[in-house]
Amino acid sequence: MKAVSYSSFGSPSSVLNVLDIKKPKPRANEVLVKLYFSGVNPSDAKARAGGRPGVSKPPFDRIIPHSDGSGIIVEVGKNISSERRNERVWIWNGAWNRAFGTAAEYICLPADQAVKMPSSMSFEHGACLGIPGLTAAQLICMQSNIEEKTIFISGGNGAVGHLAIQLAKYRGAQIIATARAGKVEKLKDLGADFVLDYADPELDKKVLEYAPHGVDYAVEVEFGENINIIPKIMRAMGTVSIYGSGKNMNPQFPFGEYLFKSLTLNIILVYLMPTPLRKRLIEIIHDAYIQHALCPSIDSIYELGDCAKAHEQVIKPGRNGTVLLKID
Repeated sequence: MKAVSYSSFGSPSSVLNVLDIKKPKPRANEVLVKLYFSGVNPSDAKARAGGRPGVSKPPFDRIIPHSDGSGIIVEVGKNISSERRNERVWIWNGAWNRAFGTAAEYICLPADQAVKMPSSMSFEHGACLGIPGLTAAQLICMQSNIEEKTIFISGGNGAVGHLAIQLAKYRGAQIIATARAGKVEKLKDLGADFVLDYADPELDKKVLEYAPHGVDYAVEVEFGENINIIPKIMRAMGTVSIYGSGKNMNPQFPFGEYLFKSLTLNIILVYLMPTPLRKRLIEIIHDAYIQHALCPSIDSIYELGDCAKAHEQVIKPGRNGTVLLKID
C-alpha cells in the first residue's frame, strides 16, 4: 500500500515521503480500514516538526502521521463480528501512541477506534470528527446545562471553534465568538450571536457590552495570549475550558485575578478522553449531525502525495475548517 511517512523531525518537504509498504493484517480485536480521507490537524504538524514538549526524537523508527480519517472496514480480526465488514467508519486516535496513522491507503487499529458513521454522513465530514469534533463536543457538552447561558468561544473560525459554536447553539446557549476581521457573517450563520475581532485592543470591554455581568463559560484556544483578558470577562465562579496555547506555551499567570473571581480552569486533551465520556460524546455528535445542527467546514483537500502542502496549510493563520488528504 502507499503511505506517507517520516523517520526524523523536520520541515514537511524535507521529511515526509511517499513509500510502498506491506498492507497490514488485523490482529485480534482489530479491524482493517480502507481509508478514503485522512484528517490533518495542527498537532500532526507539530509532532512531525518535533514540537511536542519533552520529545527529542520520533518515538518510532518510521511514523505514518495523522490520527483522524474515514473509510470502510474491509477485514476484521479475531473476536470482531464479520458483520462489521463494509461498514462506513470514522477514525479516532489513529496515530496516538502508535507508529502508523491514517496518511495511508489502509490502517489497522482496535475496532472501537473505528466508529460506525450515520448513513447521512459523508466521508469528508467523518474525517473531521476525531480531534476537532470530539474536542468541540468535550468543550461544550462537559457542562451539564448551558441553555440560555453566555459562552465565550475564542478562535470561532478554527477547526474546533466552528464546531463548538454549532454545538453550543444546539444546546441553547448565547454565544460570543472571536475571529479574524471579516468572519462575522459566517460565524453568525453558524449560530454565534455576537462576533468580535480577536485582535481588538478593547476586546474585554466589547465582551462586557454584551455580557455586563461576565460570561458564564469560556472556551479558549490561545490561553497564553488571552490569559490577562479571561478574568476580566468572566463572571465570578465561572469556568474556563482550555484546549490550546500554541502561541505562548509558558505564559505568566496572574493568579490573583483568577483567585478573586474563583474561576475554575479545565485543561483538556482529546487523546486522553475516558472511554465512557467518548462514547457519550460520539452519540451527541452523531445526533447533532443527523439533525443538521452540526456540519464540519472543509478548508482544503490535498492528494496523498501532497501531504507536505497539507502540513503547511494546517498551521497557517485564518484557516477555514479542517484540512484533509484524499486517499481514494
